[in-house]
Amino acid sequence: MKLSVVIITFNEEKNIGRCLENIQTIADEIIVLDSFSTDKTEDFCKQYDAQFYQQKFLGYTDQKNKALSYATNDFVLSMDADETLSDDLKKSILAEKQSGFSADAFVMSRCTSFCGHFIKHGSWYPDKKLRLFNKTKGGWVGENVHEKVEMQNGTSIKKLDGDMLHYSYYSLEEVILQNNKYTTIQAEAMFKKGKKGSWIKLAINPLWAFISGYIFRLGFLDGTDGFFIASSVAYQTMTKYAKLRKLHKNSNA
Repeated sequence: MKLSVVIITFNEEKNIGRCLENIQTIADEIIVLDSFSTDKTEDFCKQYDAQFYQQKFLGYTDQKNKALSYATNDFVLSMDADETLSDDLKKSILAEKQSGFSADAFVMSRCTSFCGHFIKHGSWYPDKKLRLFNKTKGGWVGENVHEKVEMQNGTSIKKLDGDMLHYSYYSLEEVILQNNKYTTIQAEAMFKKGKKGSWIKLAINPLWAFISGYIFRLGFLDGTDGFFIASSVAYQTMTKYAKLRKLHKNSNA
């Protein structure tokens, strides 16, 4: 069985080379759908013989589905440019290819790097993702930032051994900037759905996010990184609801 790897990009020269190098042994076809990058992303893609297409950004869900449409194989692995596969995960995928894929879709754990350290506890791990699937039986759905792969009823799903490695944050500043970007998108999506940001949610949900990640999900085992991440998740939760309240206030002005 052949496998297509599909990736969406925009100014990913810092990451895309590492990603493409990593998947050489498992990909029979590499599809990159780019949002008109202005850096050297295209040069790296051509260096690794990826099929390179460009499309004005449609939003994460539609952009990823558009990328799927270019794949010529039924089974696809959807990745981001800042992700790679651990050796164990590559072995798991190769074994499934050789056996003809024992399920319609496959879930894997994602392990995120924070300032050079992979986080193994707390809210960030295991960040389970369904990324390898038969595209004739599923696709991307959902709001931006919260997009996910959804399979048809009756499809079989299996968990793969190994981790998808996420090289997401190189500095504290990147976490802060990303939180600001994502909370704006999340608040706007919640506003469109008519959701309210009550004072109770603004006060209680951030506190619970911290306690859940740092205590119950053992975030403290990651040391000071674990404390910062739990605090960041709590702050992100609070900011999301604060922005949602602001949107409702402005709409009623």
